Amino acid sequence: MLDERTIGRIHGSKENDYTAGVICAKVARYSERIHNPNRLVHPLVRKGKKVAGEGRDWRDASVWQRIGWDEALDLVAEKFDAAEARYGAETVWPYYYAGTMGLVQRDGIHRLRHAKRYSGEYDTICITPAWTGYMAGAGAIRGADPREMAKSDLVVIWGTNAVATQVNVMTHAIRARKERGAKIAVVDVYRTETMKQADIGLCLKPGTDGALACAVMHVLFRDGHADRGYLAKYTDAPAELEAHLATRTPEWASAITGLSVAEIEDFAKAVGTTKRTFFRIGYGFTRSRNGPVSIHAVLSIPAVSGAWQYEGGGAFHSNSGIFRVNKQMVEGSDLRDPLVRLLDQSRIGPILTGDPDTLFGGPPVTAMLIQNTNPVSVAPEQHKVKRGFAREDLFVCVHEQVMTDTAAMADLILPATMFLEHDDIYRGGGHQYVMLGPKIVEPPAECRSNHFVICELAKRLGVDHPGFHMTEREHIDWMLKNAPGDNRITLAELEAARWIDCQPDFRTAHFLDGFNHPDGRFRFKPDWPRVRYGNNGTVGAWQIMPELPDYWDGAIEVADAEHPFRLATSPARSFLNSSFNETPSSRAKEHNGRPEVMIHPEDAAARGIVHGGRVRLGNRRGVVTLHARLFDGLRRGVLVSEGIWPNTAFHDGNGINSLTGADPIAPFGGAAVHDNRVWIEAVPD
Repeated sequence: MLDERTIGRIHGSKENDYTAGVICAKVARYSERIHNPNRLVHPLVRKGKKVAGEGRDWRDASVWQRIGWDEALDLVAEKFDAAEARYGAETVWPYYYAGTMGLVQRDGIHRLRHAKRYSGEYDTICITPAWTGYMAGAGAIRGADPREMAKSDLVVIWGTNAVATQVNVMTHAIRARKERGAKIAVVDVYRTETMKQADIGLCLKPGTDGALACAVMHVLFRDGHADRGYLAKYTDAPAELEAHLATRTPEWASAITGLSVAEIEDFAKAVGTTKRTFFRIGYGFTRSRNGPVSIHAVLSIPAVSGAWQYEGGGAFHSNSGIFRVNKQMVEGSDLRDPLVRLLDQSRIGPILTGDPDTLFGGPPVTAMLIQNTNPVSVAPEQHKVKRGFAREDLFVCVHEQVMTDTAAMADLILPATMFLEHDDIYRGGGHQYVMLGPKIVEPPAECRSNHFVICELAKRLGVDHPGFHMTEREHIDWMLKNAPGDNRITLAELEAARWIDCQPDFRTAHFLDGFNHPDGRFRFKPDWPRVRYGNNGTVGAWQIMPELPDYWDGAIEVADAEHPFRLATSPARSFLNSSFNETPSSRAKEHNGRPEVMIHPEDAAARGIVHGGRVRLGNRRGVVTLHARLFDGLRRGVLVSEGIWPNTAFHDGNGINSLTGADPIAPFGGAAVHDNRVWIEAVPD
């Protein structure tokens, strides 16, 4: 901190044994974001009608008028009350996600939701497919200590570009290489920066991870690398699995994945002959329509090899199931009415355009409060999303830090604080720490926290709950003191320690006393509709999901004559979804400072596409215009576009999610943002 309002460069803590002093480049440059001259700093109300593509400059007096905070909050309450009087409380939809991961600032919106009986939100856009598949096998969202990667002899990084999105994974994987001579294997749909650092790089076609996983297990059984003693003790149906995999040969998988038979055989041999193999499983490949089935198949590999028995072996996806904090007060969950509908956040386009199935027969959504997310950029089926936000009968209040695509479509904008400008508590997904995030600097001008907004709206809307009368620090203290089990601490204790290590002991983390199912066995045969994840019931065709680990080809959007390419919309190194895409240095560090699509040179030549040339991508959902980047680090027939750029960065104003679908992934929903068939053509000069 330079002074009470100014920060310099941010560094990782060397005392934290997971981050080990390393922090990603985008957060290291956070001062550029927090001190952005284009930051929203005053409440603004729209003048006139909403027009897509207009209103991006908050200084535009023809679109925005500055008002005071009291007037702004009074307006929100007035609009919400009027909407409720006409349609009932469920017409109001508080909409949020993980723009902040702090439990007070992120989750407090539920307290207002529950107190007013506003429509609930079913959070599907990120984790649902992955957690469903992982839970199907292990029964819990936890795994081996991620710091154990440093003690592994083979680190398999599957479906995540860790260099771009989880840089600390590389810290421990490279340490294993330096200290133990460990190998690093990377499985992904293109040659990422992570794959460039690997000893084994497997570049397969999107959505085919299940086929590779099955072929690996086939080889483990065939060549005597399956740990039959472990299988008998810890798994549910090893004999059925072995028989099922008899036809899932490397030759079978090669035809599906695009990998050579030799690549599959060599990878399987490396896994089978290396007891300390650590599978670091990402989210990327799960965001396909067969995502839950694919991650379940990958998670089955260490159950066949018995790698869970060894330090430096087993698997890790997320530690979200280990943290013992009590969010009842911050969420107001004691007020929750289970009969209130849950609207699927990934299906906001169909919801706002009046699709009756997505509304569950209830009223239309006519009023929204949006915090910590940017659906006009990140949600699928963007044309529907934009059409919905353009409705004149929809009142939208956006509480935001910068002028996002969603804020530009709002009726009212409230300026928000950033994470260094308020108190909060955080829990890791990729590590094991509960951490305090104290307020470091004062926010600029009139920026206010999420907690402030929720509590002030509660006053005006006439609802009460103890949580509306507590400060952020009081909420943190309450959720720590009231945690389940014996791990209760106080805010003062957390503040003194800075973070608390919640990692379970080795036996628990490695499921050596049994997996988290009633019989203690890993499930090769999941009971998909009864997997203990998902709070909106079954939404997909679970009846036809594979009974055992497999490649579920009938689920994904396979290429066809009209759409001969498969498109993945992968994360950019300098963006965090749509966060940081307004920061000049982050945009400049992306390729040529503009959205591009990678295409294999041979595919490009066949279509008259040149490097840097303008191209159109399209499918039945929409058309996007951007620039081509010729790249031989992907399979023919595959396209990759990195990063969620603002819609205005595209030539026609249509962002990449104009091409992604909002149809739910079986069995519990989710957004298949990496599962798109498209056509591509050169745009004439």
